[in-house]
Amino acid sequence: MKIILTGGGTGGHIYPALAIASELKQRIPSAELLYVGTQKGLESKIVPQSGIPFKTIDISGIDRSSMIKASKSMIRFPFSFFQARDIIRDFKPNIIVGTGGYVSFPIVLAGTFMNARTVIHEQNAIPGLANRSLARRVDSVLLTFEEARKYVEAKNIKLTGLPVRREILALDRKKSISETREKKFTLLAFGGSLGATSINRAMLEIVERYRNDDIRIIWITGQAGYEDMKEALSKKIDIETLKCSLEIKPYMYNIEEALAVADLAVCRAGASTVCELELLGLPAILIPYPYAADNHQEKNARALVDKHAAEMVIDEFLDGDTLYKKVEGLRNKRQKLAEMGQNMLNEARPNALKDIVDEILTGT
Repeated sequence: MKIILTGGGTGGHIYPALAIASELKQRIPSAELLYVGTQKGLESKIVPQSGIPFKTIDISGIDRSSMIKASKSMIRFPFSFFQARDIIRDFKPNIIVGTGGYVSFPIVLAGTFMNARTVIHEQNAIPGLANRSLARRVDSVLLTFEEARKYVEAKNIKLTGLPVRREILALDRKKSISETREKKFTLLAFGGSLGATSINRAMLEIVERYRNDDIRIIWITGQAGYEDMKEALSKKIDIETLKCSLEIKPYMYNIEEALAVADLAVCRAGASTVCELELLGLPAILIPYPYAADNHQEKNARALVDKHAAEMVIDEFLDGDTLYKKVEGLRNKRQKLAEMGQNMLNEARPNALKDIVDEILTGT
């Protein structure tokens, strides 16, 4: 069996594809996989490290900043479509799986004209342009959020959830919390590998407000903001005299350890983050990234807010005082936090990867 996987631009499109690839190889060791991306995209750095053969096509996202730039992007599409067609003709895949991003569009579209089963997976509560356009043509559309269903027209739609890291699936939050010595309320704040400036600025005031409280704060600033935040914090308070427990880090490779003991998270609302919170039953104050395509992070966040599993602050209105009031409004309401956590768990789909690969292999 031969399978093409495609998706790129951001880790949110790439890592689900790699998780799918790993499960496919586990089930069918003889399967031949090929990943198609772009040379300039993040996938060109990540995918080769996984050992999956990697090919590229020449395409870029539509630059909406001007008609001229948008037109240049559109002009290149026919060329990328024929590149995709040639790759498919040479590789002769039985199945093509797209996980979103502009690179997936020509590959999956070309596959619908050829003798291959085509499947797309949408990570967000509002589908991206590529997946919305492909939905009518492909054999199957897989969704992470039920809210996305109303945006797509397709002959076969299934709600599967999003595959997450095995480290997250292996966590036992209740056990981790019970084993934590001198358990105190633990706030975890992070903004992704690069950090989030707005969250970091708000956290400066959070630390200042809680400096004399019996609270544990785990603050992951991101590599870019770490030194600036440490310097700014030292100008506000004497870190040596803090009564609260503060751990400020540029990055955590083992962030699952922090997720396991946290009572409340402050973070962005990317699909992978949201699904990990759901699986762990971890309540959150979500700060959607304001420049995400189609504002999909806000839609992801609202899906959980509507189910009373999370609270949200729009990035534009985030400051230290607003965040402090949100945190303080939950910190001493253990029952409400427990209810939010249970509502998170109700949305979790721990069998997402199995269900996705089951659907991909349907009829094979």
